[in-house]
Amino acid sequence: MKPLAVIGNVNVDLILGPAAPWPKAGTEIIVDHDELRVGGAAGNSALAWEGMGVDFEIAASVGSDEFGHWLSQAFSERAAKWPVHPERTTLSVGITHPDGERTFFTTRGHLPRLSLADVFAVLDGSTLSGGYALLCGPFLTDDLTRDYGTLFDWADNHRITLALDTGWPLDGWTDENCAATRGWLSRCGIALLNEVEATTLAGLDNPVDAARHLRSHMPEGAIVVVKRGPDGAIAIDRDGALVAATAPQVKVVDTIGAGDVFNAAFLAALARGETLSTCLAAGTEVASRAISTLPRSYGELKATKEAAR
Repeated sequence: MKPLAVIGNVNVDLILGPAAPWPKAGTEIIVDHDELRVGGAAGNSALAWEGMGVDFEIAASVGSDEFGHWLSQAFSERAAKWPVHPERTTLSVGITHPDGERTFFTTRGHLPRLSLADVFAVLDGSTLSGGYALLCGPFLTDDLTRDYGTLFDWADNHRITLALDTGWPLDGWTDENCAATRGWLSRCGIALLNEVEATTLAGLDNPVDAARHLRSHMPEGAIVVVKRGPDGAIAIDRDGALVAATAPQVKVVDTIGAGDVFNAAFLAALARGETLSTCLAAGTEVASRAISTLPRSYGELKATKEAAR
């Protein structure tokens, strides 16, 4: 199995809900569920890998408060080299709704201070050579994002394939944010986008057309994946062919981090040498399991006979 790593935003999530309708200002409501857990796109993907029994590395940082200490403990030895910033740890309060959707309130906290030096303090390029690194949260990690060019060069020099999941920009998909993202994708071997992100970046309504358009601006042999929630996922492979996977029908409990879990399962299958079709199926199946179980379950990653050979 090729080596795996994730780089980016790890923070604390406080999940409360379900709440509907949204309460009036100055009032109080009681909800049935609460959970304090590791969050952030990088954190969610790392938890999924851990839950599936997949080996990986994670480059992140924490703030200098009790939440930062708690996050580091959650990742044990993997967090031993994480830098501690003087800021408070980023906190997201997620309010879930009966339809499975959610609303987030997030502090800026420590995430903007994650830097390229912080990443290099954790990851060794030689160890990751020939593997995959999932890059998350570019619109949250200001210091690191400014040095993406150097990070891309480092990955190229060590034959590390970068897989980019942009997340949602705090100020929306402005022309500036779209241009920046297209520039990042031009240096990445894999794009992991949801349908709105893909169609917005491409300026096309059809997700298949959008995926093909984005791939035409990425390096030769790149893969573009479009996550479509209950409609499954599609991908344009290294040869330009369309591949699709359906999602199992499940009773949704909590959709938070569903796309991040998909990323983890997809990349783990890819690192095992699975076909793109099998990788998409792994992503949809593991993500569907995660959003329909409480406490959250991921299951073990199963190799096909072809990959096992």
